[in-house]
Amino acid sequence: MHFELSPMMGRTVTCKSCGSDKQGTFPAEIAIHFPGLEGLDQATLFVFPRLLVCLNCGNTEFVVPEQELRELAKGKAAGAG
Repeated sequence: MHFELSPMMGRTVTCKSCGSDKQGTFPAEIAIHFPGLEGLDQATLFVFPRLLVCLNCGNTEFVVPEQELRELAKGKAAGAG
């Protein structure tokens, strides 16, 4: 298994949950579904972020890319109305 340890600008990144410095970044594919019954009529949104995973406690973070974030916002607005 190959992963990248995650140094950030010359300093060690620590886990926000447990404080461990043992973290790795992994490529991912995530399918986001809109909630509720109205979400059944909306297409699944696929995002391909890099995950920052704490190899001590499993806490994981990722950022939704800007274009997909706009799609989520539009979908939420459509579902609210």
